[in-house]
Amino acid sequence: MHRAAKGRAGEQYAARALEKAGMRILASNFRSPRGEVDLIALDGDTLVFVEVKSWASQGVDGLEYGINREKQRRIIETAKYFLAAHREYNEMTVRFDVVFIRGIPPSPPAIPQTGIDIRHLASAFMECV
Repeated sequence: MHRAAKGRAGEQYAARALEKAGMRILASNFRSPRGEVDLIALDGDTLVFVEVKSWASQGVDGLEYGINREKQRRIIETAKYFLAAHREYNEMTVRFDVVFIRGIPPSPPAIPQTGIDIRHLASAFMECV
């Protein structure tokens, strides 16, 4: 599967998993001049910015390579951009999560799918916005 297609499939799986857990997806692939956030969701009264990582071979321990400090900074700057454009969320608590997905089939069927490992790491990193 092409890297971009795998990423999109991972984001779809992540969105469905988060919705199943009770979160409401507000936006996907939100872009700013400084970066992109894969998913933006509401978890009760918390606004959640979610980075989705779809990897075939590395485990959760390998996330530090994909979510390094520079990537975190770009996500945080994009979150600030979102909040500036959507002031209705400014008084909410903000959280930065990572969803790690391994085992995406070449042509993703509807969730649930056996063999797919989805791990939601709430508050994976922090910053004051």
